[in-house]
Amino acid sequence: MKITGFAPLIVTKEYEALIKVFEDLGFESNHTKTGIEGGANTNYQLKDANGFRVNIASSEHIEKDLTAITINVDNFDEAYDFLISRGFVNPRGDKVTDTNSSRATMLFAPSGFAVNIAEHIKK
Repeated sequence: MKITGFAPLIVTKEYEALIKVFEDLGFESNHTKTGIEGGANTNYQLKDANGFRVNIASSEHIEKDLTAITINVDNFDEAYDFLISRGFVNPRGDKVTDTNSSRATMLFAPSGFAVNIAEHIKK
């Protein structure tokens, strides 16, 4: 498994206000992905002039903001199995979000921190 990207992820109901904060810090929209979970979520990737990235995901179902680490990988199944074997838990059972361009899910470490692993599918 190879890591192809690494960035903080913030999941929030207040995504518009949070995006504005990062724009005021010099970040610009780099990529927006819509239609996640049947259209319930949208992910925004912002990037600054130094190449630093932050991902912001909208969610109407989250009670309070969740901060996680996004780890993009070249082999989702290998990354998933690696983390599960080290005690990480998928809070949705074995559910994985498949879209036309990626496969992803969030896992929680035994200590509680969250990672979102994703494999981007290139056509």
